[in-house]
Amino acid sequence: MNNQMNTSILDEMKIFVPSEANRAVSFTNKEAAYYFTQSHETNHVEHAFFEGMNIAKNRIFGGYTLFTGEAMLDNRNSEVWVYPYKMIRTHKDLTEELWMFDYKNIIEVNLAGAEQAIGISLKGDHVEYLNQQDDIAFFRSMGGDWIIAVSAKNSQPLQLEQQIVYTSVDAGGFYIAVGKTSDEAAALIHDTRDNSVNLKNERFKRMEDFLNHNAYLTSDNDTLTMALNWMSITMDQLVTRQQGDGIYAGLPWFNEYWGRDQFISVPGGTLVTGQFETARNILLSFAVFQNTDENSKYFGRVPNILAPENIDYHTTDGTPRFIIQLQDYVKYSGDTAIIKELYSAVRNSIEGAIRYWVDDKGYLMHADNETWMDARDINLESYSPRDTRANDIQALWYNQLRAGVYFAEYMNDTVHVDKWNGIADKLKGNFDLDFRDDTHTYLADRLDAEDQPEFSLRPNQLFAFEMFEDTEFKCKATRTAWEELVFPWGVASLDRHHPYFHPFHLTHHYPKDEAYHNGTVWTWLNGIAMQRMIEVGQIETAYTLFKNMNWQALNLGVVGGLPENMDAYPQDGQTWAKLTGAYLQAWSNAEQLRVWYQYFLGIRPDLINHTLTIAPRIPEELQVLDYHVKVGKGHIEAHFTRNVEHTYRYSFIDIEIQAVIDISPFEVVQIHVESNSELTVCQTEDCLTVILRDANHNVVKETQVSKSASRAEQDERNNQLLQDVKFATPLGLENHPVIKL
Repeated sequence: MNNQMNTSILDEMKIFVPSEANRAVSFTNKEAAYYFTQSHETNHVEHAFFEGMNIAKNRIFGGYTLFTGEAMLDNRNSEVWVYPYKMIRTHKDLTEELWMFDYKNIIEVNLAGAEQAIGISLKGDHVEYLNQQDDIAFFRSMGGDWIIAVSAKNSQPLQLEQQIVYTSVDAGGFYIAVGKTSDEAAALIHDTRDNSVNLKNERFKRMEDFLNHNAYLTSDNDTLTMALNWMSITMDQLVTRQQGDGIYAGLPWFNEYWGRDQFISVPGGTLVTGQFETARNILLSFAVFQNTDENSKYFGRVPNILAPENIDYHTTDGTPRFIIQLQDYVKYSGDTAIIKELYSAVRNSIEGAIRYWVDDKGYLMHADNETWMDARDINLESYSPRDTRANDIQALWYNQLRAGVYFAEYMNDTVHVDKWNGIADKLKGNFDLDFRDDTHTYLADRLDAEDQPEFSLRPNQLFAFEMFEDTEFKCKATRTAWEELVFPWGVASLDRHHPYFHPFHLTHHYPKDEAYHNGTVWTWLNGIAMQRMIEVGQIETAYTLFKNMNWQALNLGVVGGLPENMDAYPQDGQTWAKLTGAYLQAWSNAEQLRVWYQYFLGIRPDLINHTLTIAPRIPEELQVLDYHVKVGKGHIEAHFTRNVEHTYRYSFIDIEIQAVIDISPFEVVQIHVESNSELTVCQTEDCLTVILRDANHNVVKETQVSKSASRAEQDERNNQLLQDVKFATPLGLENHPVIKL
């Protein structure tokens, strides 16, 4: 490797994993393959089954074991360092190095320091030796119709002894390639031998460029910088090309595209890091699979699951999120050409819903398990019934209608503008009446068959705050949700006082799916919980949860990423909840990144209206920040320093836009910014000074604004309503009927 790589940001990100941590380590090839192992011993109760290489939902082989002479290397005694692009295990004087390559079904296993012949054996049931041709040994895969080829890194001869492939110590390691035929697998090995340095450099440079250009961040807080860099990388691992461009929902089970998960993940996974072409391709790829059968009750829906062997439309929320993210994509990219390409998909999505699923009040109806809380028992009965009108579905439907109105206006489709606006207005008015009452400080979760509100306290309400205007109620509902649902490690799916609350996900007390949406923590929900806290001025409260997730990504579970789930309560004798579910989940990482960019940094572009909201809410412990954000065809280079005054500086590279400076409690400032200008905002206790300089650094405009009396009053009221807000804390197990003590 070259000297540049030895001093790269990627090498500075390396994480040492002590043996007692035994963390998950995972890489993808950015296409259809991923490799999973644990640092020291692959023994996870659910994930160990997926050790090794997996391609397009097929198990290929279950990892490998290395040998020097007849001695097997014991990973349990190794020292392990994990980098964004490789893993290194040190076995005393021996060094093992594991690599994947972009868009190739091959791994490289280096072994340096050996003094005897080196060997490798493939693990996994049904991995069957087939034959040896020249210097390559061939095996049948565990699952699927795949051929595995094993060779020395160079063309050293092989010798097979009791399923162990040996080669000369001079070989330096092995290649393990996978193809549909022996010829294809062998060709992949030959190509990699000839180009391994270039292939490594290409993978390395892709990651390095991504962090330096798409997700650039430096700060005076090393933990923050490290965590966000790692989560950016592990999030990007899941942006793949298995069936067109898409985002794996999570690993190990969900190496496929889910409509719901994918579109929740698009903002944090692609838009905030300026990967607009990828986002565009995801939208176009998914639109191909929209149901266009007008006689089907699923007319207009996009798939819930898009897997190599299965397409399923059994969800309500995936389609609204598809349309909402289409609008968000246009807001970030300025690409209005895609509206013409996908307007028929927009129209079908709304008209199909109106035809088959919308009631007289404007509500979007749905089956009992067609929300994200979709777990069912063996009789297909919902573990978490949401009836036919769940609060989050109505909020998504409302935002889908409003997005549709914009697209209709752009297309001069006045008939649908009026129609969809009318339904949205009716929906919002009825929601405010039906989902609130005078006895609850939070929204009803759903309406039942008799139009009665059902007030189980779930986090779904946090998605529906745009459905009403009462700021005081929003504060109360935010506080209620935080203190009853939000633990230091994340947001529970049901409040701890509910008789159906399940404090643990994996336990002998009940089936895990019974707990899945009835108490189990979902880390993706942290995003909306933090957003709502920031919106009512409680930056430090939100940041406490944000920091906890940063710490977790660096210290627990999969190296550098966030899991799907956690227990609501710590296990006996523990202080932190157990990580459960998928070891790496797209929407968990994505929501952490989205909230950082959109609500802590406060960068929210809207190129539809040629505006950029700049609403920084920087936590107190951060003194210095430098970061970049891509917007349209340009980008913003931003700098923040906290001294006697707070200074925010924004350089607009190839962007001309109306900037909206929103720093409460000061008056909002709007200022037109020419391309290559610099905007400086200085905040003192009593004054906000905004200075605009042109490309030659000449002052073009300087504006001073004072505090807004109404905003200051609202901030004070919010602070009173949320004073001393605390995380939820576990109750005694004797208080939970589902636990049999």
